[in-house]
Amino acid sequence: MARKPPADAIALFREAVADAVPLVSDRVHHEPPQPRPIPRQRRRDEAAALAETLAPAPLEVLLEGGDELAYLKPGLPRTLLRDLRRGRWVTQDQLDLHGLNRIEAREMLAQFVADSLAHGRRCLRIIHGKGLRSPGREPVLKELVRNWLANRPEVLAYCQARAADGGAGAVIVLLKAL
Repeated sequence: MARKPPADAIALFREAVADAVPLVSDRVHHEPPQPRPIPRQRRRDEAAALAETLAPAPLEVLLEGGDELAYLKPGLPRTLLRDLRRGRWVTQDQLDLHGLNRIEAREMLAQFVADSLAHGRRCLRIIHGKGLRSPGREPVLKELVRNWLANRPEVLAYCQARAADGGAGAVIVLLKAL
């Protein structure tokens, strides 16, 4: 039960507010709480990530020799892919994507390919990792990198790197000449 304030406290309060003029208004100034923001960009990002993950690889991505994926742009001779696999092209530069998330990796890959083209580098090694530190020990970037590469017009071919160059944790990429 609430206690009644002492009489001297009430008197002090009345004295302090004696000059106050009451507000006359028929409006109540009560603002309802703001609705929670709708995370539209987050929803778009999640939808894009889901679509990117579920998007089938182009038909030109071939399964050869077990689970080793390789890509050859339609219309090019198969000897090009064979030479790439055998290491007949000299790797001119490399990009290591370890520790990057999907968005960072895609941006780095796009910039790396653009820079390589601008500098006349045609044979590249892209290290995506084997997924040993990923949840479930699944290589998250591996499939994403391969899909990104297969959808870039400047990529002629790619294949899994030889064991000495990273094996299942890297791809060797051949770009078109400018």
